[in-house]
Amino acid sequence: MKFCVNTKSLHSVINGLLLVLTVWGCGSSDTKTNDSATNASAQQAKAKSDVPAKKQTILFYGNSLTAGYGVEPSQAFPALIGKKIDSLSLNYTVVNAGLSGETTAGGKSRIGWVLRQPVAVFVLELGGNDGLRGLPLADTRKNLQAIMDTVRLKSPQATIVLAGMQIPPNMGTSYAKEFRGLYKELADRNKAVLIPFLLENVGGIPKLNQPDGIHPTPAGHKIVANTVWGIIQPILK
Repeated sequence: MKFCVNTKSLHSVINGLLLVLTVWGCGSSDTKTNDSATNASAQQAKAKSDVPAKKQTILFYGNSLTAGYGVEPSQAFPALIGKKIDSLSLNYTVVNAGLSGETTAGGKSRIGWVLRQPVAVFVLELGGNDGLRGLPLADTRKNLQAIMDTVRLKSPQATIVLAGMQIPPNMGTSYAKEFRGLYKELADRNKAVLIPFLLENVGGIPKLNQPDGIHPTPAGHKIVANTVWGIIQPILK
């Protein structure tokens, strides 16, 4: 028996099969490619999530009170704040830029150099030496304002915390009253967070101060740290 094969039909079937195999093969390759891309993206995302976020800076900028005159650096209130932050695993690091003997004029002159890196929170503790020396309060205001202006310029998103100070009435009650009031005035004007009195429950208490009656003991610094912490803790996110 002889079979007649239609050559054209056979070629059509073969070509059809080849087309199906080709399309199926391409689809498989695309799926593998897409799966590889998805896996790579997932791995990259995981790698990014595994990298800890860079810590933000809290800068304490002041005089001997901030610097921790007469006590160990680890006993000064900025260091104690740093310990609280570490214990809570907050994403901040504390930098102590206190300088003993600093006036507001001195602080104004070095602020640009200190703010070479952006900061998240800027705690300004200056003016006490101005008051103790009886310097013109108009200059104290201008210098503190200039420091805050520089912070706003270099770290626009920073929260400024202004530490209020008080002085004994050695220079006259009017001078002492104006000195005390200038901190709230500046805080209100600059929308800064105010610590009403940095040495609350410490200033004037002999057992919490060193023999000079000005600088806190380690026990005094603990109280100061609690005062400061109560103000800045709500700021930290």
